[in-house]
Amino acid sequence: MNDHPTETDTTTADDPAARLATVERDLDETVALLKRTQADFQNYQARNARERDTERKYAVSALARDLLPAFDNLDRAVEAAKQAGGDHPLIQGVIATQAQLLQILARHGITPIDAQPGQPFDPDRHEAVMQQPSPDHPSGRILQVLQQGFQIHDRILRPATVIVSQ
Repeated sequence: MNDHPTETDTTTADDPAARLATVERDLDETVALLKRTQADFQNYQARNARERDTERKYAVSALARDLLPAFDNLDRAVEAAKQAGGDHPLIQGVIATQAQLLQILARHGITPIDAQPGQPFDPDRHEAVMQQPSPDHPSGRILQVLQQGFQIHDRILRPATVIVSQ
């Protein structure tokens, strides 16, 4: 290694214009780095805000999934009572409880998936567990809804379980 300045080093050291050009180049590089870092940080903040909003929007998903079996049991109780032909106040109480539960879920963005007999089967919203021939419906139509499906905002929480025509 040579500890003595080379000819170009002494030229740069002696030439103020060359030193100024070097300093300006270093400053430009530093400013460019600062701008990139600032843009990266702004992108990070925007991405973080979107992720927080999404997390808040879907935060109740796990609780809703846990509540759906209880809703299904209320639905079964209402259907059994209707088949038995009862119009007892207890049945009306179960129906009111079921309606209240649906209202609470709706306040949090959780709504039933529309699945009715005769509608076209949508594999994104319905889960077919069986196919049956049907003289009344063309192929690919819902014949029967076995379990109500639910969505939270724009995501499927649980698809509707259906029987589809062949």
